[in-house]
Amino acid sequence: MAQGAKGINFKQQPLRNAQGLFLLSIKMKSMTHWLDPQPENADSLAALNLHPLVAQTLLRRGVSQPEAARAFLHPNDFPSTPFPEIEKAVEIIHWFIQRNERICVWGDFDVDGQTSTALLVQTLRVLGASVDYYIPIRGKESHGVHIESLKPILDNGTRLVITCDTGITAHEAVDYANSRGVDVVLTDHHDLGETLPKAKVIINPKLLPKEHPLANLAGVGVAYKLAEALLGERAKIEGQDLLDLVALGLIADVALLKGETRSLAQKGIQALRETKRLGLKVIAELSGTNLETLTEETIGFTFAPRLNALGRLGDANPAVELLLTRDPARARVLAAQIEGLNTQRRLLTSQVYQAAEAQLHENPDLLTEPAIVLSHRGWPGGVVGIVANKLVDRYHKPAILLNESEDGILRGSARSIEGLHITEAIASQKAMLRGFGGHPMAAGMAFDADKLPEFRRGLGQAIEKQLGEIVREEPALQIDAWLELSEINLELAGSLEVLAPFGAGNPSLVLASRDVKIKSISTIGKTKEHLRLHIEDEKGNVQSILWWGGMGEDLPEPGSKFDIAYSLRSSTFRGQKQVTLQFTDFRIIHDANKTIEVKKEGFEIIDCRLMAGRFDNLKIGTLIWAEGSEKAKGKSRFDLHQADEFAIYTTPPSPVELRKALEIVKPQVVTVFAIQPAEERPEDFLSRLAGLCKYAINQRSGKTSIHELTAAMASHDAAVIIGLNWLAAGGQLSVSIEEDLVGLWTESHDKNPYLQAELIIALKGVLSETSAYRKYFAAVNLATILKNEN
Repeated sequence: MAQGAKGINFKQQPLRNAQGLFLLSIKMKSMTHWLDPQPENADSLAALNLHPLVAQTLLRRGVSQPEAARAFLHPNDFPSTPFPEIEKAVEIIHWFIQRNERICVWGDFDVDGQTSTALLVQTLRVLGASVDYYIPIRGKESHGVHIESLKPILDNGTRLVITCDTGITAHEAVDYANSRGVDVVLTDHHDLGETLPKAKVIINPKLLPKEHPLANLAGVGVAYKLAEALLGERAKIEGQDLLDLVALGLIADVALLKGETRSLAQKGIQALRETKRLGLKVIAELSGTNLETLTEETIGFTFAPRLNALGRLGDANPAVELLLTRDPARARVLAAQIEGLNTQRRLLTSQVYQAAEAQLHENPDLLTEPAIVLSHRGWPGGVVGIVANKLVDRYHKPAILLNESEDGILRGSARSIEGLHITEAIASQKAMLRGFGGHPMAAGMAFDADKLPEFRRGLGQAIEKQLGEIVREEPALQIDAWLELSEINLELAGSLEVLAPFGAGNPSLVLASRDVKIKSISTIGKTKEHLRLHIEDEKGNVQSILWWGGMGEDLPEPGSKFDIAYSLRSSTFRGQKQVTLQFTDFRIIHDANKTIEVKKEGFEIIDCRLMAGRFDNLKIGTLIWAEGSEKAKGKSRFDLHQADEFAIYTTPPSPVELRKALEIVKPQVVTVFAIQPAEERPEDFLSRLAGLCKYAINQRSGKTSIHELTAAMASHDAAVIIGLNWLAAGGQLSVSIEEDLVGLWTESHDKNPYLQAELIIALKGVLSETSAYRKYFAAVNLATILKNEN
C-alpha cells in the first residue's frame, strides 16, 4: 500500500507566491533568436504524396529516402532488430523457469524502472515463472542495487536476479550475489562505467554502435526486447499487451525517438489508447484523460508525473502492483493514493521552481553560463529533477539543481538539451564527485558543497568542448513554417500528426504567425495558472492559443503587434475534433515612433523600527497591519483595504506579501514598526500549527482557512500548506483544502516517512528564507525596500 498518500486533498493551486533568497519570484523571459526555415528540395520524397510541410520536416531531420520515410512514419514498416547476447539471457532464464527456481526482478523507482519491472514480471508470469519484484525506496536507498536490501531477498530463496533500468555500476551487489551462488542477468541503458559488473549476461544498448537501431532504447525498451525473445512465437500475441508499458517508459524517460525506439513508441501509444490495463484506465478516469485521443503529451503531463510521484515521495513498489493488478477495487485504491502523492509533488515542485527563478532574477549572470547550476538547502531532492527539466524548457540550456544536506554534501539532478551528453560532461569532473550516473539526457551526482564554484567552471568547460562556440550564442528557436491564421485548420493539424510522437530527437514543429495582437485573455485550469490567448491578425482572423503556466509571465502591451510561435495538434473535446495551438514564444514588433510614459507614484515613509509599541504619532484611522501574536493590534494581510495612512507593525514574511499589501492599501504615508515574530525551528512551527488544527477540530468542527492559519502563524502561506501536508503524512490527521477553505479531521492512515522527510526539507527552506528576509527588513534602508515594492 502506498504510504501516506491518503490524508490530504487539494482543489487549489498547491503553492502560491513562493519565493527564494529574499526576492519576489519573477519569471525571466528568455531572449531567443528566431531562425527562419530554409526550404529543401523534396523531389526524393515526391512519390509518397506527403503534405509539403511533412516532406520538408523529414528532409530537415535527415530522412531523405522513401524507404526511410516510410519506416519513420509507419511503425509496422520498421524492421524489428534482435539484441546481441540476448539468446544467452533467454537460455539462462528459461533454465530457472523450468526448474521452478525463484526469480526476482529488480527495478528502479522512476517510470522507466516501474514499467520495465511490470513488463518483465508480467512476461515471466505468462511463462509460468515463480517471480517476485523489488524497487528501491528513494528516501532510504536511492538508485541501484544495494546489498542490504538484496540480502533478505536472497535469504528468501531467490536463485536468479534480473535487473531492469539499473545495475550497470552495481559491482559490489553483483559480486555479493555471485558469492551466494545466485546468477544475475543485468539489463540497463545507463552509461557504462570503466569496468562492467561480473553478471552472467549484460544487455545494454550502450554496448552497441551509436548508429544501431536499438542504441537509444530506455530501460523499458531493453526489457521489452528481452520479453520478446523470451516469448518467442508467443510474442506476436502476448507482446501486444506489453506495448502500452513500453510507451509509458520511453516517453517518460525522454528516450531519443530514433530507430526502433521511435517505432516502439508509436506502437505503444496506439496500444495505450486501447489498453485493457486496469490501473492505467483508473488513472485516466481520475485525471479526466481521454485514452482514445492520447498522445505522447498525455504521457508526459498526466501519466508520468503521477507514477513518478510514488517513486519520488514514497515507495514505488505499489506502482508496479497498479500496473499489474486485475482487481478493480485494488486498482482504484492505488490510483487514488497516487493522485494524493501527485498533489504533494506539485506542491514541492512549485516551491522549488519559484525559488529557482528567484535566484536567476537575483543573479542573471548565471544564465550566461553554459549550464544553469543552482543549489539550496531547502530544495527536496525528490523534485529537483522535475524543476531542472522546467528550466531547460524555459531557457534552452542544460540545468542542474542541487540540494545541500546537513553534512555539507550537494546532491542533485541534471537535465540536458539535445546534442549534449550531460553525463559525459559531468563525468569530466569525476575527481571531485562522490558519485554520479545517468544517460545523455539526464544524470544524478553528489559532491561537497565547497566544490560548487569549481564544479560549475569545470562543467562549463566540458559542455563547451562538446558543443563548441554554439554554447555561448543566444538561444535560437527554429521556425518550421510561417502561417497565416486563416491557414490553421483541422486538415493541416491532421496532416502533421503523422510526424508524431514528438520528443527528444523529433521535436514538435514550431509554427509562427506575423503581426498579430491580443484580442482577449482568460485564465483556465483549476488553479488559474494557465492562459488562453485570443489573437487576431490584420485581416480579422482569430485563433486561440493555450499558454500552459502563462500566469505571471510578461505579455505584450495591449494593442501592440507581435509575432507569435506555437505548436499545432489536433485533439478531441467532448467528442468534437478541434485544433489546439500551444504557446512557444513571442517577439514584439517595435515601433520606433512610439514613446511610453512611465509614471511612478511614491509615499512618505516614517521609520519607527526602534519605537516598538508606540502608536502616539499615528493618526486616527491609520490602517495597522499586524499578525501572529500581535494580531490584536491590527488587521491581517487578508483584511487590508485602501487607506492613506498605513502602519506595518509586524514584519512581512517575504517581499511578496509586502508588495501585495502596498498594492491593496495604496498609502500616502507608511509607518514601519517591523516587530519581528519569534524565529522558529521547523518542529516548533509544526507544533504550533498542530495546536491550531486541534483547536479547529475541537471548537470549529474542523473548519478553518489558509488565510486564518497564515495570519495566526505570521508566516508565508507556503509554510502553512507544507506544514499541513507534513501533519497529514504523519498518519493521524486528514486535511481537505478547497480554494482557501480547510477541512480537518482525525483519521488514522498509513504514515509516509519518506514524504515527511521531503516536506521537512522544504519547510526548513521556507522558514529560513522568512527569517533571513525579516532580519534584512530590520536593518535595510526602508526607502530602498519599500520603494522597490511600490
